[in-house]
Amino acid sequence: MTRRSPSSALRLHRELTAIWATPPGWGRLKAVNHTTIGKRFMLTALVFFAIGGVLAMLIRTQLATTQSAFLDAAAYAQVFTMHGVVMMFLFAIPFFEGLAMYLLPKMLGSRDLAFPRMSAYGYWCYLFGGTFLVGALLAGVAPAGGWFMYTPLSSATHAPGINADVWLLGITFVEISALSAAVEVLVSILKLRAPGMSLTRMPVFAWYMLIVAGMMLIGFPPLILGSILLEAERAFGLPFFDPVRGGDPLLWQHLFWLFGHPEVYIIFLPAAGVLSTVIPTLARRPLEGYEIVVAAVIAVAFLSFGLWVHHMYTVGIPHVALSFFSAASGLVAVPTGVQVFAWLATLAHGRPRFSVPMLHVFGFLFVFVLGGLTGVMLAMVPFDWQAHDTHFVVAHLHYVLVGGFVFPMLAAAYYWLPHIFGRQPVQHLSHAAFWTIFIGFNLTFFAMHLTGLRGMPRRISTYPPEAGWETLNLVSSMGGFVMTTGFALVALDLLLLAVFGKPFRRNPWRAGTLEWAMPTPPPAYAFASLPEVPARADRLDPDRLGPALAAGKGYLGATRHGWMEVLGVDMVSGRPEQLVVLPRRTSLPLWTALATGSVFALLLFKLYWLALPALLVVTALFLLWTRDCGLRTDLADLPVGHGPDLPHHYQSERPPSYWAMIFTLAADATLYASLLFGALFLWLSAPGWPPGLAIPLGAFTAAAVAAALAVAAVSVRSADGGTAGRLCVAALAYAAALVVLVAFLADIRGAAVRHAAVASVFAVTSYAVLHVAVGLVLSLFCVWRVGSGHVSARRDLDLRLARLWHMFTLVTGLAATAFPFVLNVLTGGAGP
Repeated sequence: MTRRSPSSALRLHRELTAIWATPPGWGRLKAVNHTTIGKRFMLTALVFFAIGGVLAMLIRTQLATTQSAFLDAAAYAQVFTMHGVVMMFLFAIPFFEGLAMYLLPKMLGSRDLAFPRMSAYGYWCYLFGGTFLVGALLAGVAPAGGWFMYTPLSSATHAPGINADVWLLGITFVEISALSAAVEVLVSILKLRAPGMSLTRMPVFAWYMLIVAGMMLIGFPPLILGSILLEAERAFGLPFFDPVRGGDPLLWQHLFWLFGHPEVYIIFLPAAGVLSTVIPTLARRPLEGYEIVVAAVIAVAFLSFGLWVHHMYTVGIPHVALSFFSAASGLVAVPTGVQVFAWLATLAHGRPRFSVPMLHVFGFLFVFVLGGLTGVMLAMVPFDWQAHDTHFVVAHLHYVLVGGFVFPMLAAAYYWLPHIFGRQPVQHLSHAAFWTIFIGFNLTFFAMHLTGLRGMPRRISTYPPEAGWETLNLVSSMGGFVMTTGFALVALDLLLLAVFGKPFRRNPWRAGTLEWAMPTPPPAYAFASLPEVPARADRLDPDRLGPALAAGKGYLGATRHGWMEVLGVDMVSGRPEQLVVLPRRTSLPLWTALATGSVFALLLFKLYWLALPALLVVTALFLLWTRDCGLRTDLADLPVGHGPDLPHHYQSERPPSYWAMIFTLAADATLYASLLFGALFLWLSAPGWPPGLAIPLGAFTAAAVAAALAVAAVSVRSADGGTAGRLCVAALAYAAALVVLVAFLADIRGAAVRHAAVASVFAVTSYAVLHVAVGLVLSLFCVWRVGSGHVSARRDLDLRLARLWHMFTLVTGLAATAFPFVLNVLTGGAGP
């Protein structure tokens, strides 16, 4: 690769723009660039935030006076539920996903995320899923069981119609976006950093997002599983949550809060990452205790998965278990406090600039510390028993989540919007907007602490005059409208920034992170050449680096074959390992998301006979993504500048797609473990066990499936670029296993609706069916890749990725075949 002189910087810019930029007009539907997708995520999330705010005002209008007739009970239940759904699933998580997509490549010294098409697919799934849920509200068929959808109130008996199905299918659809973003962020942070940026040199925001993405990978599968099981109960009668037939409503709470409590920290930690980035810049001093803060974030993530029973103190948990979860709930305040003290120490030792972002930082510190104190109160079992399901809990939730997320995100908006628009804030309305929000927020939710302490329950639409809650509720409602006015002022202020803000050249905050070492607004390719990072990536000099990188003096300072090139590095040291060539823009993510949405829509309207063909269309569209991926000939190592030549990622040992498969299988394994946990929980706790009918063992099924999976795994393991025949043997073995498993499911279908034990066998077997079907598709796909010349001794990435899936399918398939026998032993040989 030829080196560019500084005088050719304009030509380099034009060449890179032609490769990376999104075309105008209908071409925008093909966008896969992280800057475009990140901005779309954030803008769409803000639209949903506005919708959620309107719903909140409807709630506060209803509760402002006693016996209000503004909303009837049914409409209030839908509004209440959708407010929580919108804020938790459609605003908070997608907004920080968008912020991470926009910032991370720029902070890490890369040009894009690892899987741009997956980012685009995730965005379309989010947009269509959110529209699906909000459209249900406008049509009057929105869910009405609360954003947590507790059973048995959400079962078919107590919630007929499609309202609950809208929640279960819509949330599952949206969670596809969240999981794809988690994999994207994990791989991008670990593999697509600038050369020299070791883990100990990463910007602290990247550490936060790395940990949050890992939490999402482990925390979201239990919710997806719970949604699938509840939908299976509603649609097909499988009694996982029906105590009459061996199920248990508490299983839903366990699965939901295995997701729900970590989600609180999944929402808070990105905001904390913003603070750990913004505060040092505004204090003009590096973050105090960088290593300690990273350790504290890891501790928060670890502890958050041991807190799910924090929300279930009143359901009859044994006292020993309660003491454990109460201690863990209090202990998580320690690493959280470490972060707060690190921020305060940074401010105390620095020379803070009292700008608009700093106002929101102080707003956060005031509100979040109060919310943390009430959280410690609720962690104590005796107090929680008194305050459970009252407005005190609602107030605590908003102090932690709104104070802990919205104020930092407003600080982020005023800090990074100059980067997005290339203009500095006008700030005519900024201070008034902050104080309006701050005062309105505390009026609204501090009063709700008091109504909660006076016994006002959650989720009620009316209350009697003699309860004595009306004055406090009126104060809360007035504060809510004041706060809404403040958010309207923020929206107007940011619009003024975008239109009338003063342009600047570079780095108005004098920050030390790499996102400021590029022109603003940023070009589609982010960096004309990639930097070498010799120090911690929040102590750099963007003003010096920027012109040198723009002149092509870094890595990849020239274009080649029209490729979208980035560097892949060693996960720990940041040493360059491979040249990663990203796929070009395409409309396939849009069409694939539309097809995926059609599957969920068909399931909603019970058109199951059409859902399977639609699923096949989704599979075909995903396979079409690979048409322009890979190599048909072996390549020599390629020059990247400033060091040794590197192999094309398709010929490297551990490319990004390899790690994406590893992380995907980790999420898959979490879902499987949650399913086995659910069956074990029912055996331990559900009424009606042991079952009054025999558990179908299927000895022939177990032996045949185990043999077929072993043949498939061995065949694929020994396959190489010249042995398509072995891949065909694997495909035939998978087809045989699929036939046997489907026949077994058909045989036990009648018994599965009579008791949860057989339903558990049905669910575990269905899991195996899905994975065997994917294994069949992957085997045939590899046969095609071998035949088309994409596979050789050096180019065997497709085979290596498939082997990971095949080995996982073997292990989980063998576990599925053994599951009925284990369950039979646990129940003492069930049967009459």
